[in-house]
Amino acid sequence: MTRALEGLTVLALEQATTLPFLTYRLVCDGARVIRVENPQRPDPNRFVGRDVLGEPAMRAYFLPNNCGKEAITLNLATAEGRALLHDLVRRLPVDVLATNQRPRSYAALGIDEPTLRAVRRDLIWLGISGFGPDHDEPAYDPVLQARAGFMALTGEPDGPPTPFGAPMVDLGAAEHAYGEVMKALYRRAKTGEGARIDVAMFRSAVSWLVAPFAVESLGEPVTRRGSGHQFFAPVGVQATRDGHVYLAVGNDAQWKALAALPAFAGIDRPEYAANAGRIADAARLHAALGERLVRLTTDAALALLRGAEVPVARVATLPDVLADPLVAPHLVRVRDARTGVTIALPPPPVGEPPALSFPPRLGEHNARVYGALALTSAEIAALKARGIV
Repeated sequence: MTRALEGLTVLALEQATTLPFLTYRLVCDGARVIRVENPQRPDPNRFVGRDVLGEPAMRAYFLPNNCGKEAITLNLATAEGRALLHDLVRRLPVDVLATNQRPRSYAALGIDEPTLRAVRRDLIWLGISGFGPDHDEPAYDPVLQARAGFMALTGEPDGPPTPFGAPMVDLGAAEHAYGEVMKALYRRAKTGEGARIDVAMFRSAVSWLVAPFAVESLGEPVTRRGSGHQFFAPVGVQATRDGHVYLAVGNDAQWKALAALPAFAGIDRPEYAANAGRIADAARLHAALGERLVRLTTDAALALLRGAEVPVARVATLPDVLADPLVAPHLVRVRDARTGVTIALPPPPVGEPPALSFPPRLGEHNARVYGALALTSAEIAALKARGIV
């Protein structure tokens, strides 16, 4: 069975995390993704993390989001480089041109949508930026977590605002861009027309805050509560004898089932029958629950609570997740034929794990890609000598 996007060609002027993660998602669905990097100033992420391969431009932080891709070098600061890019868009041909360069660079690099629309009418052009094409502020994921209010909602009530452990703004903007690309492909299939897509990471992040915005607008402040919940109790992380669990009592029936367990004898009170009563006395309730859970091993607590159909999970480490029986059989493993190094990646959200090639070295596919323009090896070497590729 073929993957849905086989036959689709994506040219990506990408760096950092958000666009590489989007194009990684497209690769997993069968698209051909060619990442374009400046030969003198490639993606900075190539030089971040452990040097697991003994190659300075292939460090660990670069690898995960770039499996399955091809890589070429091209200096778009030169007129010849820009002409080569436009030739690639025209002749490969390219279905999607994606960039997360700063918007002020679009025209100077020859990657602005009007210029490329003149090269290929049905092109889908995608730009991901921090704040949209009219606002050229630099932005990284934690900066956007701070400005979008995420940090103010994360952490202990008496502690400092805290970023997430994963780059959720980067990943969320990538997922929103993925959806927009799918809509553009659908429209193009119906009408033959291309599209311009601008994804602002800040607006993407804010769009997740449906419930906090609505509650705040109704006059109820929303603040950080550690692992607890503003509207339900008991909810949160609790210590066990040998670890931690997170449990979430989301309705009164679940509370009744928990309170009926012998291990939690004496915890119930008449006022706890309804969630409002539990919320009103959440501090004491959580303390009483903690006194009982800490007597149990994690496995015993999980067995008891799951048996009562109370939502609960072990607070898993990453090695725990890698070994989870719902994850381990479906891991994507990508091996480097040159060094034997193997990367383990999570399975896709839906479907079977794809077969992916190892992340590309800088300019690894210059001969293959530029060969499609009928350039000879000697011509490509001459371009390289002049700093064009």
